[in-house]
Amino acid sequence: MAKQPLTQSLSKRSLASHTWLGLLVSAFMYLICLSGTVAVLHLEFERWEQPYIEESDSFSIAQVEKAYAQFAQRYTADTHHYYFVFPGSGIPRLVMEDDNTAHFVDANGDLIEQETVTWTRMLGDLHMYLHLPATFGMIFVSTCGALLCALIVSGLLAHPRIVKDAFRFRAGGDGLKSNIDLHNRLSVWGTPFHLMIAVTGAYFGLAGILVTIISQAFYGGDNQAVYDQVFTPEPVLEQEVAPPEIGQAMRDLFERIDRNNLIFFAIHDPGTPQQFIEFFVKEPGRFTYSENYQYNSAGQFLSVSGYGAGDGGKQILWSVYRLHFGDFWGMPGKVLFIILGMMLTIISATGMNIWLKKRKTQDALNLLWPALVWGTPGALVASAAAYFAVSLSPTLSFWVVLCGLCVLALTAKSQQHVTRQLKQAFSLLTLCFLLVYFAVFGEAGFSSAALQINLPLLLIALWTGYSAHKQS
Repeated sequence: MAKQPLTQSLSKRSLASHTWLGLLVSAFMYLICLSGTVAVLHLEFERWEQPYIEESDSFSIAQVEKAYAQFAQRYTADTHHYYFVFPGSGIPRLVMEDDNTAHFVDANGDLIEQETVTWTRMLGDLHMYLHLPATFGMIFVSTCGALLCALIVSGLLAHPRIVKDAFRFRAGGDGLKSNIDLHNRLSVWGTPFHLMIAVTGAYFGLAGILVTIISQAFYGGDNQAVYDQVFTPEPVLEQEVAPPEIGQAMRDLFERIDRNNLIFFAIHDPGTPQQFIEFFVKEPGRFTYSENYQYNSAGQFLSVSGYGAGDGGKQILWSVYRLHFGDFWGMPGKVLFIILGMMLTIISATGMNIWLKKRKTQDALNLLWPALVWGTPGALVASAAAYFAVSLSPTLSFWVVLCGLCVLALTAKSQQHVTRQLKQAFSLLTLCFLLVYFAVFGEAGFSSAALQINLPLLLIALWTGYSAHKQS
C-alpha cells in the first residue's frame, strides 16, 4: 500500500523539475530544435545557394591533380590544409579549397566560381552556437543537450501512464488538453530519437571540457595525448619538402576501396616535412563517418585509421556526426530525421504552451511566445530573401526580423491573433522569397538543386496560409 504514495510523490517531484527545466531553456531549445531540423538538409541548401553550378557524379585523377595545381599556384597564403571534396560527400560537385577559400572544379579540372555557403553557414551557426561566440555558444548549446536528457527522463517519470496513453488525444476546448496530449504522445513515440539527439548534441561541446579534465588528471595537461588515445594520431614523418603526389596516392587508394565512397581528402601541413595526404572514405553499412587512409608526400601508403572496423570506442565517437545529423540512408534517412526533429520542435513549443495555459495571468509572455514560435520560420525565410536580393548578412537579417515580429506581437489582441497573423506573414514572406529567388537565378531556379528546397517550402507556405485562414 505504501508504493502508490511513493510513486505519486516521485511523479510530482519529477513533474516540478521537468516544468522548471523546461521553462529555463524553452526558447533556446525551440531555436536549437527548429534550426537543427532544417539543417538536416544542409548539403541540399549548399546546392540551393548556387543552383547553376554544373553537377556530375564522375571525376578523374587528372581533374584532381590539375585543380590542385591551379589552386596552389593561385593562392599562396599560408594554410594548414588543402581539401578536395568529391561527389561521395553527398553533393554531386567537385570542390578544391584550403582553410580560407573554395572553388568549384569543372569537367576539365579548371577552377571556376568560388563556393559560397553564407546562408547555410548562418543556419548551421544558429543550431550549433545560437550565433553566440563560437566556444561559448558551443558549450551553451551542448549544455542544453544535457538538460534535454534531464527533461526526457523527468518527463517520463512524471507521467506513470504515459505509455498506456500513447494514442490518447483530446481535441477541442481551450487547447490545453490537446497541447498536453500532443506533447506527451510525441514525447513517447520519439523517446529513443530524442535521447540520441540529446546525448550526441551534448557531446559536441562538452567533449572538449572532458578532455581537459582527463588530461589534467592523467596526462599532465597534455590534451593531444588524450586525443591520441581516442583518435588515430598523425604520422611522424621525415621527408623532403615537395609537392604531394596526389595521383600516385589515389591510384593506390582505388585498389583498396570503391572510388564512389570517397568523401574528400586533406593535405595536412602543406609545404613542410610533416606533409601527408589523408583520404576520408565512407563505410557502407556502418554509422561511422569514414575510414581514413594516410599517405606520405610521395603517395606511398602509410596506414588505415581503424575507425570503421577497429576499436569499438573509436567507432562510437566517429559515428556521432552521422547519428546527430541523420547523414545516412540517403534522402529517406534525412526525411525520417526531419519528421523526428519536427516532433521534438513541437514538443518544445507545446511544453511552453501548456505552462502558459495553466497559469491564471495574461501578460506579454503570452504574446511573445507565439511570436517566437511562428516568427522564427518567417525570419529564416526573410533572411534568405534579403541575402539573395541585396547580399545583406543573413545573421543580421534573421535577428532584426525576429525581434521586429516580437515587438509587433506586443500590439496584438490575443495569442490566437499573433499566431494567425504570423502564419499569414510566413506564407507572404515565402512567396516574396520565391519571386526573388527566380528573379536572381532565372532558369537555374528550375534545376533539381533549387526545386528540392523550393517546392517543399512552397507546400509548407500553402499549408500554413490555409491553417491561418481556418483560424480566422
